[in-house]
Amino acid sequence: MNESSLSKSIQYAAIGIVESPFQQKFAIPRQPNLVSEARGKIILNKEFTDSNALRELEQFSHIWVLFHFHETEDQGWTPTVQPPRLGGKTKVGVFASRSPFRPNAIGMSVLKNLGYEKIEDCIVVHVGGIDLLNGTPVLDIKPYIPYADSISDAAAGYAKQAPGKDLDIQFAEAAENFLAVAEPTHPDLRKLIVALLRQDPRPAWRVREDDSKQYGMTLYHYNIKWRISDKNICVSSIEDLSNGEEF
Repeated sequence: MNESSLSKSIQYAAIGIVESPFQQKFAIPRQPNLVSEARGKIILNKEFTDSNALRELEQFSHIWVLFHFHETEDQGWTPTVQPPRLGGKTKVGVFASRSPFRPNAIGMSVLKNLGYEKIEDCIVVHVGGIDLLNGTPVLDIKPYIPYADSISDAAAGYAKQAPGKDLDIQFAEAAENFLAVAEPTHPDLRKLIVALLRQDPRPAWRVREDDSKQYGMTLYHYNIKWRISDKNICVSSIEDLSNGEEF
């Protein structure tokens, strides 16, 4: 085998960038389509604003999105990782996982295709079930084809069942007051918060412990603070980071 071909460096140019409610890694769904309420946009770069590139895409209900793990690339990779599905303590090979810490920082997600539109000089692709950080560079978009991409007898190893828990999500009075104020701008904010918290976004190693810690997650420009007790989660407050107001 040609040694030079094995060591060849390959460069890709991003075709666009993700606009997402997720401003930090914490609380992002661990797989796409677990939270249908999570919606976002792919804003294509200027050199790809030819609508012909998306011709007939509306025929497909879902799309593959290949992207770059831009926030973790500098942290490098290791041969083994500790998947959350195994409690964050059992090691598996990096190629037997979907860890972002990979030799090449490439990820892929199947997302709901919600259509595209041209806004001034930009083409915007709307997607649902998103699991991508705001600002993620997109490398490619491909149609999802069920007869080839969905394999009914596929084995899923240690990830047989979708995550998610039967948790009761409550909002303190202060948080309820904030949601009423935020509704005109983000009418589905409550649904998004509830859906994300039912995924129990805590680190895997904390899930089985008595946990009195207060957690926070940033969605859009809101900091949502919450605590968990048994099977109950209470959202205690929501802060608007754009103006410093907290409820």
